[in-house]
Amino acid sequence: MQLKKKSTIIGKHPIIDAIQTGTNFDKIFLQQGTRGEFEKELRHLSKQYNIPVQFVPKEKLNRMTSGNHQGVIGLISLIPYYKLEDLLPMIYEKSETPLILILDGITDIRNIGAIARSAEISGVHAIVIPKKGSAQINDEAIKSSAGALTKIPICREQSLDSALDMLEMSGITPVASNLGAKKMVFETDFTLPTAIVMGSEGKGVSRELLKRIENQFIIPQVGTTDSFNVSVATGIILYEVMRQRG
Repeated sequence: MQLKKKSTIIGKHPIIDAIQTGTNFDKIFLQQGTRGEFEKELRHLSKQYNIPVQFVPKEKLNRMTSGNHQGVIGLISLIPYYKLEDLLPMIYEKSETPLILILDGITDIRNIGAIARSAEISGVHAIVIPKKGSAQINDEAIKSSAGALTKIPICREQSLDSALDMLEMSGITPVASNLGAKKMVFETDFTLPTAIVMGSEGKGVSRELLKRIENQFIIPQVGTTDSFNVSVATGIILYEVMRQRG
């Protein structure tokens, strides 16, 4: 997977053409108050291709480029994004036991990078992040990952709840790290097809996701510090997965 040079696309027709030809966008900035056929088409395509659209003042767009942006600027992603529904059959076709990592609301770039580094080393097949509420995968994140973010597939999903539906229908059991759980991490069976859900520091995994995940565990600790850093916790869990899977 080759790292792309960070760049932008400006203008209505270039943006639409780029989306339709499969360009991976990190985000599209649309001028506040934009209405009409272009706005409708952009909304439709961004939903179809799972691209975040952010409404911003014209002044922000002017600061981003000196060209005629026509009220829209697209930021090309440094990495390609994959569809979870396309990756899952490929994992099974290779006769491997799926291991998916789901990051719920992790907004710290360095944590994303560190987690990806541990994930790639530990044989995680894909990392799933939400379309909104996640750290941007930029130069700093890739650097923090020691390049792992360019090697492991990243899936950006509209809804993590829907992603869990897809995983469960594919025979993959979701598990979650939760400080309120009673079962220890080493009492969890990771030899089965597994999707590990990790939440942000402070908030943890969202209440909505925890409600539907029966298999929850805690990493034991003896000190008085609140908890492990999320990237450290992920590394500990993934090491336990490797230990169990041999």
